[in-house]
Amino acid sequence: MGRKQRGRAARNARRKLPPNFESDEVKRAPHVLVFKRGPTIGNNVKELIKDMRRVMEPFTAPNLKVSRKNSLKDFIAISSHFHVTHLMTFSKTQLSTYMRLIRIPRGPTLNFRIRRFTHSRDIVSALRRPQTFPKQFEHAPLLVMNGFQDESIHIKLIATMFQNMFPSINVATVDLSTIKRCVLLSLDPVNGFIEFRHYNIKIVPSGISRAAKKLLQGKVPDLSRFNDISDFMYREGNASESEDESTGNQDENEVILSQQLRSRGNLKSNQSAIRLTEIGPRMTLELVKIEEGLCDGEVLYHTYISKTPEEITELRKRNTDKKRLKDQRIREQEENVKRKQENKKQNDEEMDEEESSDDADE
Repeated sequence: MGRKQRGRAARNARRKLPPNFESDEVKRAPHVLVFKRGPTIGNNVKELIKDMRRVMEPFTAPNLKVSRKNSLKDFIAISSHFHVTHLMTFSKTQLSTYMRLIRIPRGPTLNFRIRRFTHSRDIVSALRRPQTFPKQFEHAPLLVMNGFQDESIHIKLIATMFQNMFPSINVATVDLSTIKRCVLLSLDPVNGFIEFRHYNIKIVPSGISRAAKKLLQGKVPDLSRFNDISDFMYREGNASESEDESTGNQDENEVILSQQLRSRGNLKSNQSAIRLTEIGPRMTLELVKIEEGLCDGEVLYHTYISKTPEEITELRKRNTDKKRLKDQRIREQEENVKRKQENKKQNDEEMDEEESSDDADE
């Protein structure tokens, strides 16, 4: 009996498409690989990697296996085949935990120190009503950035890097039912720390009584305490909406829907409320440095080290000489390999001629 198809292969089979078929929209979307670097990172960082893979779904490899023999060049080599645009690596030292964002194929590379982090399971376990379900990871999250208005070069690079890691949204054609999650990045202008948050988005109808909301959402009410349905509507209708869902000013989180949603009660041109529930992970990031290229180029910005123009010129000259020497060695190696192959071919021809002459003499 054949193995049951799951995931994308099953969806393509229903649509009578090849199992590995990918639409142009999927190919154009940014893909991010999340993995570890270094021999030992600990169980906490491993779980953080799993949480970040959940954040980047569906355009990532959730079950990626990385061995110690794999180098960064291995992931760069396969990036074009799998439409990978970014690499997100995690490493740990005696001082701290670090996250590195790499743009494929020419860079730049952003290095962050993770000051604090909290796993998704810890955040969800602290909630009274967790909002986690598999369908919320079928579409990429919405990116919201706060405090990145600074005109500094490093702030612009950070904003551009994160924006390119998530698919762009066309406001005119987007299906609001597919926006289930939200990633919030907030920059603190005082200390320069970046707060990373991950939320679930829930849209519920507003401006109606609690009893009517239960009926609209398909919930079967308990009518044992009432004589009939009208009694239930009058008693429950006088009560206000649940306080656990309403936070802050009502006018700030209520919107007029421009299209009808798949969830019950959210109709076009009606008023609905947006509820955000944190699902994790949570991180506090500090930018350390920005490098040109793929982890081996010139340092464009460093938080703790500043150099004079003379030192920068000397470093550029040193890097140029180092690169020229490396290219020269590569050319010499290629010439040596080519010369050895020619000598081997020539020796084989000479041995063949000697064998043929010996056969003729016999």
